[in-house]
Amino acid sequence: MKRLHVHIAVENLQQNIEFYSTMFGAQPTVKHDDYAKWMLDDPRVNFAISNRSAQIGLDHLGIQADSDDELKDIKQCLDATQSPIETQEQASCCYSSSDKHWITDPQGIAWESFHSLNEIPTFNDKKADSDGENPFACRPAEIKETKKSSCCG
Repeated sequence: MKRLHVHIAVENLQQNIEFYSTMFGAQPTVKHDDYAKWMLDDPRVNFAISNRSAQIGLDHLGIQADSDDELKDIKQCLDATQSPIETQEQASCCYSSSDKHWITDPQGIAWESFHSLNEIPTFNDKKADSDGENPFACRPAEIKETKKSSCCG
């Protein structure tokens, strides 16, 4: 069964962990100095926050697949949009290794479709922090330049 994924870039990680833990009635499933994630079943969502981006707010949305077959089904739907798709195999990001497909919607919002393979001990395989120039260490180059919608500035 697929799960909606939401990733928000925050300024104060601890303040946001407290807020979202209270709002969800649950502590994060994964917690690091720069990242936290809740794997909720009601609603079924993978909700992540991090303080690695120079731009605060919605970072990206996505759909998490539970299997390779589900990810293939999602990819067929992405192909049907006739939009450019960037595929990453065994990408290391957000303390996980995953197979991914990235696409940008008409509003410029990045969508990540992925199947996580295993956990890793670092945010990404480069063990590098954001330098402000490349705040989205996990996104392909074409996806990094997405524009924000007028509501989310």
